[in-house]
Amino acid sequence: MKTIPFFHRSMESPETDDITITTLVTPNRYEILRKLAEQYDVTVHITFPSPSAKSDLAALLSLLSSSPALATRADIHLVLSPFPRAFNAWRNLARLAARTEYVLTLDADFAVCTDWRKPVRAMVQDEKSTLGKLVREGEAALVLPAFEYTREREGKDQTLFPRDKGPLLELVRTGRIAPFHAAWAPGHNSTDYKRFTAAQAGEIYKVTTYQSAYEPYVIVRKDAGGWCDERFTGYGGNKAACLFEMYLSGVSFYVLGDHFLIHQSHAYEEEARKSERKYNRRIYADFKEETCLRYIHRLREERALKTARAQNALHECAKIKSISKLVTQVRPLPLLVSHYPLIPSR
Repeated sequence: MKTIPFFHRSMESPETDDITITTLVTPNRYEILRKLAEQYDVTVHITFPSPSAKSDLAALLSLLSSSPALATRADIHLVLSPFPRAFNAWRNLARLAARTEYVLTLDADFAVCTDWRKPVRAMVQDEKSTLGKLVREGEAALVLPAFEYTREREGKDQTLFPRDKGPLLELVRTGRIAPFHAAWAPGHNSTDYKRFTAAQAGEIYKVTTYQSAYEPYVIVRKDAGGWCDERFTGYGGNKAACLFEMYLSGVSFYVLGDHFLIHQSHAYEEEARKSERKYNRRIYADFKEETCLRYIHRLREERALKTARAQNALHECAKIKSISKLVTQVRPLPLLVSHYPLIPSR
C-alpha cells in the first residue's frame, strides 16, 4: 500500500483535547463526506492500479474545492493500493494521524444524530468526574448506540433522521427503527438496548455482558488499547478485532444513554461479504488465542495480574477452551525489592 498522510490538511487546527471522528471511505461514497458537520479525520482509499484511479482522484479534489466545510474541518489521508477492503489498515492510519487526544471511531455510513460532543468534552475535562478520569487515562470508552431503519428506503436520507432520543424511541416502538444488525446479536447487543431505552436523562451505564464479537462505535483516548489487527481484510470480524484488543488491554465500555447513531441504508456487495466473512471467521479464532496469550504474558511481565486492569483479559480469555486452563494456572511474578545500604550524608 502507498499511503499519503495529510493529503489534505484541514484549514482549522483542532484543540488537542477535542474529539476527532475517524472514518474511511472509497470513491463510491465521496458524497457522504460532503455531509460531515464535525471535525473528521478521513482515510480515503483509491484502488491503484485501476482504470478509474485518475478519475477517482480528480473527483476527490473536486469535492474538496466545492465543499468549504469539508476543506476546513477534515484531514484526509490517501491510500493507493490494489486491496479494495483493507479496513483495519485504514482505521489505524486515520487514528494514528488524528491531531486530538480523543477519537470517535465511526463507519462513514452512520449519521451522527445527537449533539454528544459538548457534554462528553465537559465530562472528560471535569477533574471531579470519575468516568471522565477513566477516559482521560485510557481505561474507558464511551459507546454511541447504533440503530437502523427496518425499511431500507426510509434509511437513505439522513436529514429525516430523529435528532433526539424521544423521537427515536417512538420510531423504535412503532417498529420503524431497530437496533443495528439485530439479527446478529453478538455484534451490538452488549450495548443492552433495553437499558438504553429506560435510561434517565444524562445516564451513562457500564457494559456488563461483553461478547468477543461486540463492535460498538466508541469515543476513546487516541492511544488507549491496542491497534486494529491488519490481517483482517474485507467484511467480517475486522472492527470486532479492534474492540477485542481494546477490551483485553483493560478498557471498559460505558454507554451514553442520551445519544445514538443511525445507519444510512445502502447496497452491500453480498457475494464478497459471504466469502470474506467465512475467511475472517477462521482468522478470528486464531486472533483471539494469540491476543489472549500476548496480553496475559504482558500483564504477568508487568506484575499486573492482580490489578483491575487485568480483569477483562483474565475473564474473557478463560472462555477460550484451548487456553482456559492456562489462564487459571498463571501466577503473578513475585515483586522484587532491592535493598541498598544506607549512605551517610556528608
